[in-house]
Amino acid sequence: MRLHPGVSLQSMRALTFGLTLVRHGETPYNKEGLLQGQAIDSPLSEVGLQQAEAAGRYLKDVKFSNVFVSDMLRAVQTAETISKHNSSCLGLPMVRDPLLKEKSFGIAEGKKVQDLREMAKAAGQTFPGFTPPNGETQEQVKQRFKEFLEKMLQQIGAEHWHHRGQDETSCSAPPETSPVEGTADDGLRGVPVHALVVTHGAYMCVAVRYFVEELHCCLPQGCDKAHMFSLSPNTGLCRFILTVGEEQSRFVLSGIRCVFVHRADHVKQ
Repeated sequence: MRLHPGVSLQSMRALTFGLTLVRHGETPYNKEGLLQGQAIDSPLSEVGLQQAEAAGRYLKDVKFSNVFVSDMLRAVQTAETISKHNSSCLGLPMVRDPLLKEKSFGIAEGKKVQDLREMAKAAGQTFPGFTPPNGETQEQVKQRFKEFLEKMLQQIGAEHWHHRGQDETSCSAPPETSPVEGTADDGLRGVPVHALVVTHGAYMCVAVRYFVEELHCCLPQGCDKAHMFSLSPNTGLCRFILTVGEEQSRFVLSGIRCVFVHRADHVKQ
């Protein structure tokens, strides 16, 4: 996927929508510092359930138009808990998509992160770029995310194109809709469509890096790339505002900015 800042028309109507990524709540494997990946489908721990409840309460008044979730148990439990607190989610289909699965860590699944570091060192490679046997490369995870993003754009475009705004002369970046004030609806005031995506830590790292490095996403004020590319805490929130145009009967991304990353106010509270 590439950004289409011109979308072939001098003037066009654009659909702006919010995308909130949420990492699942804590599992017993998270607590022990063990890699889960795809082979280990662990449920949430008691703390993880509490984190999901806190995220649900934090987001309860934020309106969602679409819900997408990894088909792994820890993500589904988190999404279900968030949704039950939010009246806008009532009746919304929860799309369980295997493209949102966690990165596969191959033979390192069930082992400690330190074990993976030692495997990388023994192979003469650097961490975290090292791919253990039978695991996914960063590139493979990125391709999965790109495929999901494309599917999501087409679905949201087809369902919500009637929410597009007035003619835009430049769609290189979504308009600033509101200041970031530390509230649950930051960036969403005046944005008619909003997708909730519940997924995994390593997967989110790849997604955020793709947005920044390849789609040239605007970073939040005062945020550096080291923080952007760090691991989100359990039920950490990342929010982006995307602008979509239409080109040759397809919906294409024409702009993206980040409102905030790795927010965990609800857990701290």
